[in-house]
This record gives sequence, C-alpha cells and structure tokens, in this order.
Amino acid sequence: MKPDCRTRAQIATVAAGVRRLSLKSEIRNPKSEIAKASLRRRLQSASRIILLLLLCCCGSDLSRAGDVPSAFEQANKLYEQGKFSEAAAAYEKLIASERVSPALYFNFGNALFKSGRIGRAILNYRLAEQLAPRDPDIRANLRFARNQVSGGDARSPTWWRRWIGHLRLNEWTVLAAVAVWLWFGLLALAQWRPALKKSLVGYTTTVGVAAALLSVCLAGAAYDRFEVRSAVVVASEAVVRYGPLDESNRYYTVRDGAELPILDAKGDWLEVIDRFGRTGWLRREQVLLFHGASLTSKDTL
Repeated sequence: MKPDCRTRAQIATVAAGVRRLSLKSEIRNPKSEIAKASLRRRLQSASRIILLLLLCCCGSDLSRAGDVPSAFEQANKLYEQGKFSEAAAAYEKLIASERVSPALYFNFGNALFKSGRIGRAILNYRLAEQLAPRDPDIRANLRFARNQVSGGDARSPTWWRRWIGHLRLNEWTVLAAVAVWLWFGLLALAQWRPALKKSLVGYTTTVGVAAALLSVCLAGAAYDRFEVRSAVVVASEAVVRYGPLDESNRYYTVRDGAELPILDAKGDWLEVIDRFGRTGWLRREQVLLFHGASLTSKDTL
C-alpha cells in the first residue's frame, strides 16, 4: 500500500525542516566570530601577563627564601673555621633581615660567646629560649654562659619564672582559652540538661580550677613578657652609681654579661638592682635592653 501524496509531502517538509535546522545551527555570524576571537586573544594575553607577574613575584620570593639557608650555611662554615667574629657578623645580617629562628639566635650566641662577647651571647641565648623554651641545648648554653659571668651578678630565675618559662606565651594562651571554653561548655550543658547537673559537678569544678590556674600562669607569662625589662651589660666593666649623674659616687661595678632588672629610667641613665638588692644607676650605652621577645635597645648586637 503506497502512502498518499499528502503524507509524502508532509514527510518531505519535516525532513527539509530538520535539515534546515541542522544547517542553521552550523551557520555563524562572521562579526560575532571575529569579536569572540578578539576577546579570546585579549584574555589569553592578559592571562600570560598575570602569569608572568606571578612568576616574577614568586621567583623573587623564592630566591630570597633560598638566599637565607645559603647565608646561614655560609655563616656556619665561618664558625666551623674558627672565624667567630666573621660568623657573628654574618648571623647579625640574617637577623637584620627579620628571618629569625631559635637556631639562628642560638648560633649567633655561640659565635658571640666564642669571640668573647658574653653579654651579647647571653642576650641571644635568651631570645632563642623564648622561641624554643624547652630546647635543652639552648638552656645548657645559657646556663654555661651565665656561670662564666665575672662578679656573680647574674640572677637565677625565680621558681615561678622557671615554671612559666616551660611554655611560650601563645601556648599558655591556647591552654587557658581551651580550659575556659570547656568550663563554659560544661556550665551550659548543665543548664541545658538539668538531669546531668549532678553528674557534671565534679567535672565542672575540676575544669574550673584548671582554667583559673592556667589563667594565672597566662597572666604571669604576659607580665614577664611585656612588663619586665632587664639590662644585659655588654661593656667590659660598667660602673653603677648612687645617682643618675657622672658626678655621683661609685656604688659598685658589674662586668660583661651581668643581667640586672630595670626599675626606672631617666634620660641616658637606668636604675637597676642586682641580686644582692643593691640599687643604683648606670649609663644606657653600657647595656642592651631585653624586653619580652625583642631587643629594645637601638644598639647593634
């Protein structure tokens, strides 16, 4: 049975329509294609420029970062060759670039100690100790350097300073914050679930006491870090006088490496106290000031 002409015409029309759609979908506007190609070229050029800038920036940073280990190793080689003054100068340049680390301060202190500058060595050991308070080598060298100080004016830390000195300030902060938030969490849980209130009493009390103790330790560490200043004598001999004047009578003398807490300051003079409780005044240029984790004196190391 043959299909009628009307049916064949409809089929032809549908087929033709399909072909037209297919062809129409392949036809593109030349102007639109030119604009898109131009846009793609611009985007590619911009991408290349951005990538080049990123590579330049990263490359310069990487080169600077690569220079630090190289310079550090060169300073170490100078130290191994017995050129302690040159090694100290090389370490000082690295510290001036503000890329500090416990190892850098530690090695700098060793070079200074070997070159006979005990006061500056003690200062850098203390800086290293603040960055790595539990490092046994740093503690041992600091203790050894302090034992070499002439005159016995180096004060041993009090028990509470030894206690809080086992952790850095940020570590005390984290511990205290965790304990306080845990305590608040237990209090909130007891209010939210009254049935658990009795069973949580012991935990809440224990955590509360721990939070209080850790907060006290944090306060002590912060006080020792930001409020307490000490002077480290770097002159071969410094005269402590009764008053902040050159004409004042001599009280006693301290030698290179002596560590003296600072009580007051007037102009170029600092009021200090030694381990025997003697208070007096010495000139600022004879010491380096140690305040927290930074050196507050503008003098070079």
